[in-house]
Amino acid sequence: MQSIEEFLVTGVFAFMLIFVRLGTAMMIMPGIGDSFVPTNIRLLFSLAFAFVLTPIVQNYMPSPIPSVPVLFTLIVMEFVVGLFIGTIARIFMAALDTAGMVISMTSGLANAQVFNPASSSQGSIAGAFLSMTAVVLLFATNMHHMLIYGLVDSYNMFPIGEVPDSGSMAQMVIGAFSSAFLIGFQIAIPFVIVATLLYIGMGVLSRLMPQVQVFILALPVQIMLSLLTMGLILSSAMLFWLTKFEEAMVFFLTSAG
Repeated sequence: MQSIEEFLVTGVFAFMLIFVRLGTAMMIMPGIGDSFVPTNIRLLFSLAFAFVLTPIVQNYMPSPIPSVPVLFTLIVMEFVVGLFIGTIARIFMAALDTAGMVISMTSGLANAQVFNPASSSQGSIAGAFLSMTAVVLLFATNMHHMLIYGLVDSYNMFPIGEVPDSGSMAQMVIGAFSSAFLIGFQIAIPFVIVATLLYIGMGVLSRLMPQVQVFILALPVQIMLSLLTMGLILSSAMLFWLTKFEEAMVFFLTSAG
């Protein structure tokens, strides 16, 4: 009888707090937390991971069991921590949306908007393609293991019961946005160079042959050159993003504490 009572007091309490942090992060984390994954599937994944990880991180639970008002406060803080970790990962995933928008603008496809299932919103064709490719690569390279490890290690960085530093968290979010924008622009640099050279050529041609509608004639050439550039640099661009994503996640997860 004592063992059952101890399990109900400690085990259920630990599982509840762990589920709040892990579930919140996985609901918005790249891959499992994408909008094209049904909500019930994400919930089941969160429950499964919380059940598996409870014996591992149960030592981080506060002892003795706090009172009910303190318990609700802990739940809110765990929700904030999980939301913060998932948001950081999602921000670096959004770097590909930035790259896709720049690529579409420089390739003449900026007006061709499609539904991006990764962000559940309208976006550029290149951004939707890069986002879906990135999700496949995350699972193909086992990068999602690093995200799960980061969630487990977050109990060292954000101990249960300690109020997170909101100022440091805000600075990290701002730094993540700036880094993600830089990564996206670096991916799109080859397209910017090709478009710039093409615009220079069109300007020279328009001066040599003013009667020719250069920009109308050059639009198919611009799209063809952009598709050719995409075929040449796609593998390198995705490997570059994977490297930067891993470096950024390791840096933010290790410096958060």
